[in-house]
Amino acid sequence: GRRTQLLKGLPATSTVEENSAAGVSVYSFTVTVSPLASESLAILPTIVNSNPLTEAFDIESKGGLEFGVITTGNPVLDYETMPKSFDLQIFVEDTTGRTDLNILTIQVTDKNEHPVFRGNMAFQTVTIYVLEGTPPERIYQVDAADPENAKLKYSLLPATVPFSIRESGAIFSTKTFDYEKDPHWYFLNITVTDPNGLNSTKTVNINIINIDDESPYFTTKQRIYRIPEEQSPGTIVANITAKDPDDEDSPSRLFYSIQSPDRYFSINPGTGALQVSRRMDRDALPLRLHPNISLTVRVEDGPSSSEMQITVILDDVNDNPPECNPSAFRKEANENTTPGTFFIDLRNYCKDIDVDPSNNQFSFTGLSGFGNNNFVLDSTVSGRIVMTGTVDLEDPANPGVEVYTLTVRVQDSAHPNYSSKYPFYISFDNIIHIYIRIKPVNEFLPVFHNLSYVFSVSEITKVGSSIGRVHATDKDWPPTAITYSIVAGSGTRDYTSIFWISPTKGDVRILARLDYETTQKHIFTVQASDQEKSTTASVTVNVLEVNDEEPVCSPNFFSLQIPVNLAVGTNINGFRIECQDRDSDPRSFRYFIKEGNENNHFIFSPSAGSNISRLILASGFDYESGLDTNWVYSLCVHITDDNLLSARDKITHLIKTGTVALTIRVIPNPTTATTTTPGFTVVTKEENLYSGSAWYVPFTITLGSLLLLGLLGYLGLLLLAWLCTHCPPRHPPNSSEFQVLHISHFNPMLRTVMSLSTKARMILICCLFILQVTGRIYEFNSRSGARRWKKSNEPLQPVLGMQVMPSANSGQGMDRAEAPSKKEPSEKRKELTQATKTAAKPSAGQLETPGQAGLRLQKKKEESEDAGLSLPASLGRN
Repeated sequence: GRRTQLLKGLPATSTVEENSAAGVSVYSFTVTVSPLASESLAILPTIVNSNPLTEAFDIESKGGLEFGVITTGNPVLDYETMPKSFDLQIFVEDTTGRTDLNILTIQVTDKNEHPVFRGNMAFQTVTIYVLEGTPPERIYQVDAADPENAKLKYSLLPATVPFSIRESGAIFSTKTFDYEKDPHWYFLNITVTDPNGLNSTKTVNINIINIDDESPYFTTKQRIYRIPEEQSPGTIVANITAKDPDDEDSPSRLFYSIQSPDRYFSINPGTGALQVSRRMDRDALPLRLHPNISLTVRVEDGPSSSEMQITVILDDVNDNPPECNPSAFRKEANENTTPGTFFIDLRNYCKDIDVDPSNNQFSFTGLSGFGNNNFVLDSTVSGRIVMTGTVDLEDPANPGVEVYTLTVRVQDSAHPNYSSKYPFYISFDNIIHIYIRIKPVNEFLPVFHNLSYVFSVSEITKVGSSIGRVHATDKDWPPTAITYSIVAGSGTRDYTSIFWISPTKGDVRILARLDYETTQKHIFTVQASDQEKSTTASVTVNVLEVNDEEPVCSPNFFSLQIPVNLAVGTNINGFRIECQDRDSDPRSFRYFIKEGNENNHFIFSPSAGSNISRLILASGFDYESGLDTNWVYSLCVHITDDNLLSARDKITHLIKTGTVALTIRVIPNPTTATTTTPGFTVVTKEENLYSGSAWYVPFTITLGSLLLLGLLGYLGLLLLAWLCTHCPPRHPPNSSEFQVLHISHFNPMLRTVMSLSTKARMILICCLFILQVTGRIYEFNSRSGARRWKKSNEPLQPVLGMQVMPSANSGQGMDRAEAPSKKEPSEKRKELTQATKTAAKPSAGQLETPGQAGLRLQKKKEESEDAGLSLPASLGRN
């Protein structure tokens, strides 16, 4: 951690020449250590950093404490492309922990370098090809550069060659070359020199290319070739040869080809060998119709060529055996077919596809196989198969075979030659297989082993159980499947059929419970059929009686009330039960109380041997001492039908039990014993529950209700519009005399209306509506409350203006033309009548003044008051 001057000679600056090899010394320095360090270093001098970063320098030891900076050669220093100065930080540490860090600056100096070739000439010798007859022209451009970017000079040796090089490095030919006269190769040494005399040299090879200016010609004279069909690919048909005058002294460089679009032959492009390229079948199209193949062979040596026509004739050979399609035949004949029956003519199904008639003839021989003694080959040429014997499948002498297998050999009449087409064809014969199936004839009826069958079955046999089997056989061969069925008599009044028979095995099973008490014997008819013929047999089923009925007692449920002090031995309320059993004697019943008989107070008498038994009180009740605590007894009475059976028979025989339920209520000190009869009440409860899956029901009802209300509202609007259109308000007779109210008269009217009570205003609004719709006027007396419809015969006074008089209670005045006088009503009426008459007929074009209108209204009001009615001012016309 203590920094001292350990590096002697640093910092410093040194130089190194570019392109220096690895290990070149750049600078030397020494390390000084303290006496305590024993002249040893903990860390040798190391370049810990450089600026710019590089690995081109390293430090080596020269012995002792002397060290030197050298080049590593990686990378090689280049003045033109790399930084020209590097600052190296050198670090050292001795064993006492003292360190030193100093900088050595190295400057790279420039060095004149040899020019270098670029492009292809930098890596290899360039070969240039020049065609003969080419006029002088530039044939190549030399590319070279000087590392110092100095201008270069190009030169060419030897100087005697017909080539020159320009200052730009372009090589030009100086003559037109003739391959036959001039050398075929030239070697040029290209030298490039920089201004300081440094140079580099590369070689350029010039190759003169010969031009073929003579056409080749064929030397083969044969033009027609004949070969047999089915030659294997690669078979040479002919060797086509040709020569080129330009190649007299050298091997031929001719190229052979077939110009016609042929797919059967190919030619070796170098040797001219014409060979088969694919299979050629003379018997298949198109060669079957066109066996002569024409070829156009071309030979060329570059730009010039020659052609020649040759023909290959394809000959037929016997390379196809006779073929039969199909090669296997299946025929049928009924048994006992008449001898001499014709079956098949094989020649109609066989052929030989060879083209040459001498190669497509064949014959049939060698009829063999199982059953050939019953058949014969009529002719070797025709191939007709004829039956000679009779086949009876039921005859014991007959082997019982249904299918006869015959074979017939089909072979070529001429000597075959299949090896080329069928290399693994061992036999030259074609074998035809004929399968003749003898169809059985149904000659015999099925026969039951017994004419009738009798089965005895217990009446408690389970439904579905097998009760017996019927069996029938058929003498026909081969054995046919016999189907069994019930054709009559297996039903009863309650069931359509209570028996079932297995169609294949003949097992008879029961489909319904048998009942001895109903039917003791069942007789039905079964049928055996071989699909064509059938026979029947009778089946009798005797039902064996079994104790399978339970005793049935009446009543089977009863309620009783008895007094607590009833005498022992009394027949309780005279109660008795009467039992019946369809399959048991009345003496076979036994009675005993199974449950509920606490302290054994009750018994039945007689307890056995009768179908009637009575309920007896066997012992009295004792509630005082606490022996009895139950006041209601629920007795379960069992009635069995085993009274007549011995103890040993009871183990093996089936015993049935009936039950009776009794309820006995003990009444303390009763006044009257009441016998109750059993009864019951049926309570039916219905509850509507909402199901989550039926959400659409309330949704549909709600939506339908809304749509219905909307429809009714829409129909109401349509009806109102129709009424307004077809029922306009009726106008009074003198409606033409009315004028529109002056707007200045509405304020007094509004104040008058607002001064009315709420009820009066509502009546006024209703009147206005009725007046607008019907045209009739409704009058209302504001003092007395009387109201009426104005009669249609009453005259209407025309009103052109209106001035509403203030009411007596309003306390407000209003403008008027002149104040009313305090005359008597009769006098007022006279004056108003006269004024009204004067104002009723104004002159044409003259409007009524407000004073006149007010005067007329005042008169109208007084007349209404005299009549007991007051017309509201708002009911004036318009």
